[in-house]
Amino acid sequence: MMSESNLIWFEVIFNIAYLIAIWGIVILMTLHRDRVAPQDRRVAALGRWAFFLLALGDTGHVGFRVWAYAAGGLENTVTVAGRPVGLVGAGALATAVTVTFFYVLMLMIWQARYGKPYGWFGALLFAMAGLRLLLMIPAVNQWNSVTPPQPWSIVRNLPLTIAGLGVAYLIVRDALAAHDRPFVWVGGLIILSYAMYIPVILFVQQAPMVGMLMIPKTLAYLGVAVVLWRSLYGRQPVVGAVVA
Repeated sequence: MMSESNLIWFEVIFNIAYLIAIWGIVILMTLHRDRVAPQDRRVAALGRWAFFLLALGDTGHVGFRVWAYAAGGLENTVTVAGRPVGLVGAGALATAVTVTFFYVLMLMIWQARYGKPYGWFGALLFAMAGLRLLLMIPAVNQWNSVTPPQPWSIVRNLPLTIAGLGVAYLIVRDALAAHDRPFVWVGGLIILSYAMYIPVILFVQQAPMVGMLMIPKTLAYLGVAVVLWRSLYGRQPVVGAVVA
């Protein structure tokens, strides 16, 4: 087993590499919008915004962890408007907000890709995203804490889990029916990310090493970005195309 020092260095290097990779994909998506086929422009634009938000939130989440380590430890705070703000907690709040909108955009991507009505199930998933945002407001969230509070962490993550897995179900269902292999991967990778994330929500307070599952979870999100990039932006530039 690695020492605590080695684990910290591993996390720092991984976090920096991930941020470079996810921002790199967002930048490539932005620069190569002319490669998107006309029928895919709305899906590509939604995907670009989804991963911009994910990258922005994760810059706070994992970027602030790197900052905290550099400043001496995860408990470090900064002063904002005369009040101490925990770096790790602020980053967790940032990604909690942006990942919620990420799944709203993924639901919109599903609808744009397959032309299906949202129906009652889509409305439920939108409602879960709204409920998730509301649940992040009360003081019981303890955003200044390094370790998420229990059982509230489960409560606030339940609507997000329903929204994320619901979107993944819709994508996999319709991608399989349409023989749309890239989006089968998209849905499958989202499911994989939750398979890694759910044990962290449930058990990280009792077994901190469970938090290492956040690494494959993060790689699953990066995998979704790569799949979208390759499937939507892999064409040669379209001469005279209107930028999405």
